[in-house]
Amino acid sequence: MPRFIKLFLFLLAILGLAACTVSMPVLQDSFAEPTLTPFPTAEPATPTPVPGGAAEVGQTFYKAWERLDYLGMYSLLSEQSQALVTSDIFVNQYETAMRTATVQTVRAMPQGASQEGSRATLVVDVIWETAVVGTIERLHTVDLAFSNGRWGIVWDESLILPELAGGNRLLFDYQAPSRANIYDINGKALAFQGTAILLGVVPGQISDEATLLATLSPLLGLSPDEIAEKYATAQPDWYVPLGDIPAEVMQENYAALEPFLDEGGLLADDRLTRLYVNAAPHLVGYIGAIPPAQVNNYLALGYRPEAKVGLAGLEAWGESYLSGVKGGVLSVVNPEGQQIELIAETEPRQARSIFTTFDIEFQTAVENALANAIATHPAGRAGAVVVIDVETGAIRAMASYPTYNPAIFDPTRPNADQEIAALFADPRNPLLNRAANGAYPPGSTFKVVTLAAAVQSGLYTINSAYNSTGSWSRLGENFIKYDWRDGGHGYISYHTALVVSCNTCFYDAGLNMNEQDPFLFPQVARGFGLDTSTEILGLSDTPGIIPDPEWKPLNTAEGGWVPGDAVNMAIGQGYVTVTPLQMARIAAAIANGGDLVRPMLVDRIGSGGGAPEEVIPPEMVGQIPMDEATLAGVQSAMRDVTSSRSGTATFVFEDATVPVAGKTGTAQTPFPLPHAWFIGYAPAAPYTLPDGSVIDQPEIAVAVIVENAGEGSEVAAPIFRRIIELYYGITPLKPIPWSGS
Repeated sequence: MPRFIKLFLFLLAILGLAACTVSMPVLQDSFAEPTLTPFPTAEPATPTPVPGGAAEVGQTFYKAWERLDYLGMYSLLSEQSQALVTSDIFVNQYETAMRTATVQTVRAMPQGASQEGSRATLVVDVIWETAVVGTIERLHTVDLAFSNGRWGIVWDESLILPELAGGNRLLFDYQAPSRANIYDINGKALAFQGTAILLGVVPGQISDEATLLATLSPLLGLSPDEIAEKYATAQPDWYVPLGDIPAEVMQENYAALEPFLDEGGLLADDRLTRLYVNAAPHLVGYIGAIPPAQVNNYLALGYRPEAKVGLAGLEAWGESYLSGVKGGVLSVVNPEGQQIELIAETEPRQARSIFTTFDIEFQTAVENALANAIATHPAGRAGAVVVIDVETGAIRAMASYPTYNPAIFDPTRPNADQEIAALFADPRNPLLNRAANGAYPPGSTFKVVTLAAAVQSGLYTINSAYNSTGSWSRLGENFIKYDWRDGGHGYISYHTALVVSCNTCFYDAGLNMNEQDPFLFPQVARGFGLDTSTEILGLSDTPGIIPDPEWKPLNTAEGGWVPGDAVNMAIGQGYVTVTPLQMARIAAAIANGGDLVRPMLVDRIGSGGGAPEEVIPPEMVGQIPMDEATLAGVQSAMRDVTSSRSGTATFVFEDATVPVAGKTGTAQTPFPLPHAWFIGYAPAAPYTLPDGSVIDQPEIAVAVIVENAGEGSEVAAPIFRRIIELYYGITPLKPIPWSGS
């Protein structure tokens, strides 16, 4: 039929409906603009005055469905339909169908309309976009009836999906690929699907307790007394689970365990689970049950209610890669449960593994070095280390202490609930990744930022002189501040002020910048990537705080900005907070010539599901605000910190094999002891490897913090030195001062 004839018939039908009421609008689709084709009738419909309009009611019903407003839809049913189905049942039927079919969006497009007296019909093309089986499209024929002064939808289950007429329902047979693995940069597994062996005992059947406990102790990582305590109060015939070991460990130690199996009181049961190696828990993360608040979101993506999903670290960041693409069969079953029709089917697609930027051996060595240093320090309780490639931003190691075992989030483990509860109740907060999410005052490490801002202001150069007398009183006699060195440092340049970490020099710079423009200093600090996320690839991180005159009154109860706020910020105190990751990135930028790189924990995404392997390229996101001369001066000063006679950390590095550059920091806190900081990079000068090759450019930057442990030079700098030795495979020439190792 020619298009103009269709249009003519369409207009006749619309005019017929419009004549029913003065207020009735012309039938048009508010969510699409297709041409509506009326259904022909044997005789022209008799116009009937109808308030509300059948077409308007029909369109409003489907518009409400697009918004998932099921109660709004129910309000538009005819009185007869509402008498047959309650609102609760109506809503539940729609919600169940949408959830079962993994529907993400609904689109409705009216296709045609007709009316005869108090009955009307609307034809609507309904399109479901689903998470698993793609697009499902059906043509709905909707009857409307006029009664008691309004039009209403004559409803039954076929208006959800035509195939559901007569009480049929949808059934989805899910098909999910196995969860992919997480590997280190060399392909060594960090998290993988595997078989765990649950070891348990029946106390009354143990024949040689001493030997059994001695055999189990190294496998379970518990002392014999700790194992015996697990079943000390059990009845002789009770089964008591002790813990999991990987299937490979079971196989390697089978000969030693065999005499105790069954008759010797030891039982072993295998099960499939997510296994983790004992490395990088804050980076790898863990999986667990879907959080209650997110259940509907995951169901809409095709997950089953009982599915395990990534909850932290790479397991969470990479969920879409690691879980693959769901598949399954969507079918219709009758009220007796018999499958009667196939709606849609799709095959699952292979999940894709994630390869990190770090090597597991170096990562583990860094974790152990940090843990040993803190555990043996008289005041140590927590800390973090970040090692980053200065050119690419690749994370070579990231450690946070205290740590945790991600395997406890496996709900099938014995005593899982108690272990998880104890972990969340631990006042040391082991779950916190202090390297990326710990926000700390940076102390004197921040002076490299202050110096850059001072030069940017035009008030200073790196060679500007200052007379350090040991005290500073420009805020008034009631606010005198003192240097860490009695009597001060004398006439020194700002280059030397950085080397000796002169506080009063930087107090003066902070005050002068504030008097010139109180926003300049904060703006320059943000140019170093502070006060915002680093956008690290693979993790979430904390932005920290760079205060300014607008921030303070909005975020504190201490009133407006005062000069003392800028003075405190100049030495990394006051309201300033940063993360170790941010400070490592600043050290990397100083080392590489000024490029601010995006940190990356992911080296590549493996192939799978038809997608090729995807290598993640480095990304430079900006330049730190330092001109060439200032940058060279800061590099020289940081080298002097570790090598000149007046350097605050020279005593730590005087016999070091690898030349390094760095900056100490001692950040005051409400606790008696300050946070100990050290940031820097290596090599800071050409370094000859054992094979004779020479490294003439910096390779890695490192940030170390130990919470409330003392001076940066005395506590953090020795750990920094150990990290550099580990990276270059150097046997330490001297132990960590307080640990003896």
